[in-house]
Amino acid sequence: MARRSLPILKQLLNRKPSRAITYMPRPGDATARAVTLIPGDGIGPLVTDAVEQVMHALHAPIYFEKHENIHGDMNVVPPELLESIRVNKVCLKGGLKTPVGGGVHSLNMQLRKELDLYASLVHCFNLEGLNTRHQNVDIVVIRENTEGEYSGLEHEVVPGVVESLKVITKFCSERIAQYAFEYAYLNNRKTVTAVHKANIMKLADGLFLESCREVASKYPSIKYNEIIVDNCCMQLVSKPEQFDVMVTPNLYGNLVANTAAGIAGGTGVMPGGNVGGSHAVFEQGASAGNVGEQKWADRKTANPVALLLSSAMMLRHLRFPSFADRLETAVKRVIAEGKYRTKDLGGSSTTQEVVDAVIANLD
Repeated sequence: MARRSLPILKQLLNRKPSRAITYMPRPGDATARAVTLIPGDGIGPLVTDAVEQVMHALHAPIYFEKHENIHGDMNVVPPELLESIRVNKVCLKGGLKTPVGGGVHSLNMQLRKELDLYASLVHCFNLEGLNTRHQNVDIVVIRENTEGEYSGLEHEVVPGVVESLKVITKFCSERIAQYAFEYAYLNNRKTVTAVHKANIMKLADGLFLESCREVASKYPSIKYNEIIVDNCCMQLVSKPEQFDVMVTPNLYGNLVANTAAGIAGGTGVMPGGNVGGSHAVFEQGASAGNVGEQKWADRKTANPVALLLSSAMMLRHLRFPSFADRLETAVKRVIAEGKYRTKDLGGSSTTQEVVDAVIANLD
């Protein structure tokens, strides 16, 4: 009897577990969603095309409304683009080149202000198979996106003297702190660190810190730290694994996010997005390199990984978690195998070869 029961026991032990229920949809959740798509400048058209191919292979319940004639040297955001994003609520974009100097305002900043995309989120983490100086890096940088040094309030007082205003408000500081703590709470994060320069900018950054402290008091289960921005940069390059969620004013967040991205594996693999109360725009997380060099576009060797992972974030935002998981798993599998990598990751593959590998690894 015991011998006869042994094969049955082995079958039970070897049986694969059934798929867990990860998401209980509401009626109508499978309806295809429209997403505004901005190919942008430089490598933008190449990497957004990569996303389109992968989404088609994934059979994701989205379709793109493409706006191809949008470029960073425009003076203003076209009204039809703003209307598309307001209607669709969600946008995916390639890099838009920001003019250096001159009187043209950044189209990226105009989008953030027009749509009140007050929170920028960049996720910087180690990918299996990528050799980096530091391991166990998993940092989320949440940056206030609408004020600070990026307010665009500059004027020439007299010839040779320019005044640039840094604007910090309690309202914007409180809502970005609230977003950071909500993110930490909902994603089982343990620590939020506020980055500041309140030892010098006592009123402006002092107000930011005061707002963070007030919000932190409402989340006793989450540890709250503060760090001066110059010490933060030194700690990032020496011991980045100590950081979890970081909340910052506008300028510091841009510097911290790009530094963290470089430490964790490079700007070509870090996802990100910008979110407000009603709209969200997803793009490559680190701004350094999101337009890329023209030779990458010409040779079709741009790295599509960052925008593919940003697309996975977008799918979760749209409440399509299983599609997001499949996409993210496929991308990580390709990186871990190491056979198909673009030049910035030490390989020699083209963009299309990486895309084909991701599609082949979709479950």
